[in-house]
Amino acid sequence: MKPNMGTVDKVVRILVAIVIAGLYFTNQISGTVAIVLLVLAAVFILTSFMSFCPLYLPFGISTRKKEK
Repeated sequence: MKPNMGTVDKVVRILVAIVIAGLYFTNQISGTVAIVLLVLAAVFILTSFMSFCPLYLPFGISTRKKEK
C-alpha cells in the first residue's frame, strides 16, 4: 500500500472523526445514524494513521505532495 494521503487530508479526517465522536457522546446523534457515523469515523481514523485511502486508488487520486 503506497501512501496516498497528504497531511491536510489526514488532519481533516481526524477532526471530522472527533466531531462525530463528540456528537455521539453528547447525545446529539443516536440510533442507526450514530452507528453509521461512528463506523465512518473509525474508518477515517484508520485511514489517517495508515496514510492510505483505498477509495483513492481506483481513481488515481493522491493528496500527498510529490517527492523531489
